[in-house]
Amino acid sequence: MPVQKNILPLHPMEELLHYTWRHRLLPLHELQTTDGRTVEVIDPGLHNRNAGPDFFNAKVRIGGTLWVGNVELHIKSADWYAHGHDRDPRYNNVVLHVVCQADCDVLTEEGHYLPQMVLPIAESLRSNYEQLLREDQYPPCYKIIPQLSRLTVHSWMAALQTERLEQKSQAIGKRAEMCQGAWENAYFATLARNYGFGINGDAFEQWAIAMPLQAVGKHRDDLFQVEAMFMGQAGLLDIESIPQRHREGALADGYFARMRNEYLYLAHKFSLQPMDYAQWRFLRLRPQNFPHIRISQLARLYHERRAGLSELLECETLEQLRRLFATHVTPYWETHYTFGAESTRSTKQLSKASIDVIIINTAIPVLFAVGRHRQKEQYCDRAFDMLEQLKAEKNHIITLWQECGLEVMTAGDSQALIQLKREYCDRRDCLRCRFGYEYLKRTPQDPQTT
Repeated sequence: MPVQKNILPLHPMEELLHYTWRHRLLPLHELQTTDGRTVEVIDPGLHNRNAGPDFFNAKVRIGGTLWVGNVELHIKSADWYAHGHDRDPRYNNVVLHVVCQADCDVLTEEGHYLPQMVLPIAESLRSNYEQLLREDQYPPCYKIIPQLSRLTVHSWMAALQTERLEQKSQAIGKRAEMCQGAWENAYFATLARNYGFGINGDAFEQWAIAMPLQAVGKHRDDLFQVEAMFMGQAGLLDIESIPQRHREGALADGYFARMRNEYLYLAHKFSLQPMDYAQWRFLRLRPQNFPHIRISQLARLYHERRAGLSELLECETLEQLRRLFATHVTPYWETHYTFGAESTRSTKQLSKASIDVIIINTAIPVLFAVGRHRQKEQYCDRAFDMLEQLKAEKNHIITLWQECGLEVMTAGDSQALIQLKREYCDRRDCLRCRFGYEYLKRTPQDPQTT
């Protein structure tokens, strides 16, 4: 049986070797195999990040003979055996083994000796890469940022923005699959997830996916019944979900009991099962973000028919979207944050900033995802246009990039930088980053980057 290739993250120096080969950062002197044959790299091949050889369909001329096949790279020749390639038939079509150190001959599963070539990594490249890995300040490439051209910054930010939208679109598509292809339900789950504003996002998504919207829809004209089903399915009508110090007040004011009785009736009617209330988190959460408040806001949004996919798709401007998502709590929650705990009266409506966050994380990705799914470019174009119209988000990630000298003006910019941090910087994946590329190619004499 073939040995599975280890597809865990590579050693940093092996990653750098891959980078050197992929970008053809080859030495000026003639390349040779370990047995003295000349090597000419015509095409390094297609980089493979999955199981199998590292590069597919490479073209190399070895000793005057053109070879088309796969290339495998390692720090040492002995890694060929350590990774089990000598017992894996998938590596029989490797035409060249590229290493930093040739410490032994290598054989394929068929018993053939492989040509090997030592590829030195330029000292400046190695030094710059090690600096990036050692740097404990974020972002690690901060020294190079002021020197980047507008074209370099713009092209990379545009690519990152698209990458982030693609990533969110895939997540929405998976929700649609979980909902048996119902994009209406996938949209509601996405909307609910972002009403969790981070800390309760997972719980809200689980709650929404399990929500029987068809059943709720039969009672949509009665706001109290909608809220009862929403609260009940969240497990928040379980008396144990109320802190001991507030239970007496909850039972005394009558609202909890009335809503619980309504839910029990509806639960029996539709065979409903609530989620475990223990999944909701309250620690270090601002009261306006308590699940009770967000669920009440969602109940009103749903009751007023402003939580449907068709209503979203009809919005062509940001102001229309802002009006669509503008909502507030039902009367009881104007004076409460949880059952039985009174608060100063307030409509507890979503702020403009919160609505814009919902637009960025829900409306725009859903527009993009539906556009891709239905092959309607106008939805995708609208998503990009709205990202450019919205102001940049304000958070510590954006502040750090601004302090480095990067101009961050729109939500498209801030979304791109969030993607950059999470998918590249946090993973120290500088070799796939265009800013990292600029840092790596700098020379030691660059005065502003030493």
